[in-house]
Amino acid sequence: MLSDLLPAGLFAVLLVFVRVGASLSLLPVFGEAYVTPRLRLVVALVIALLLAPVLADGLPPMPAEPAALLVLILGEALVGIFLGTLARMFMSALTTAGMVMAYMSSLANALVSDPTAEQQGSVAGSFLSVTALLLIVTLDLHHMLLIAVIDSYSLFAPGVAPPLGDFSELMARTVAKTFLLAIQISTPFIAVGAIFYLGLGLLARLMPQAQILFIAMPLQVMVGVAVLALAVPAALGWFITSFEDSMLPFVAPR
Repeated sequence: MLSDLLPAGLFAVLLVFVRVGASLSLLPVFGEAYVTPRLRLVVALVIALLLAPVLADGLPPMPAEPAALLVLILGEALVGIFLGTLARMFMSALTTAGMVMAYMSSLANALVSDPTAEQQGSVAGSFLSVTALLLIVTLDLHHMLLIAVIDSYSLFAPGVAPPLGDFSELMARTVAKTFLLAIQISTPFIAVGAIFYLGLGLLARLMPQAQILFIAMPLQVMVGVAVLALAVPAALGWFITSFEDSMLPFVAPR
């Protein structure tokens, strides 16, 4: 019997640890590449030890067969991955916005290591991502993410099949919302870039002998840096507002 190998108290901790650990592996701040996996596992284990006695009454009984236990674990992991992926998508919006900014300011080839995307990215995208993480910690939004994971037990009861249809619909809406957010953040660059390229086209028609490329690129970089300095406060403010509004539905009212 499975109960002989896995005590009831350990079963409750294991079930909570699976959901919390899966979500912490993807949530912003906690799931970054420069956070050591050992530290992330320790945090998830501590949270599971604290939550297991509180959530014990709402957890399903220990199954008699290992196959049933595996189904429970997969369901809990799916819920945790779902919550973490929703939050992670908003960080990808900053990467997309940064690449649009780079294209409009002739910095698309100046790639640096983006610690949040774990790949090469634009200078603007890396700057926005790191600054957004700093704001999330400063504004205690990482606490809201942890509360959302804890309150998810009232939305998605353990032992009940996750609503895969609702998960897919919400995921699709979040993808569309984050892409729209990326375009909204990079709108100043798109507007300034369109005006700049229009001016270059007129200059090229009026002065065909002018070396437009050598004139335009340094000026475009300067204009891009100036627009970035002016637009960063509004862009990050809009990002934080959208990020918070998207995660609040998972936080139970108090």
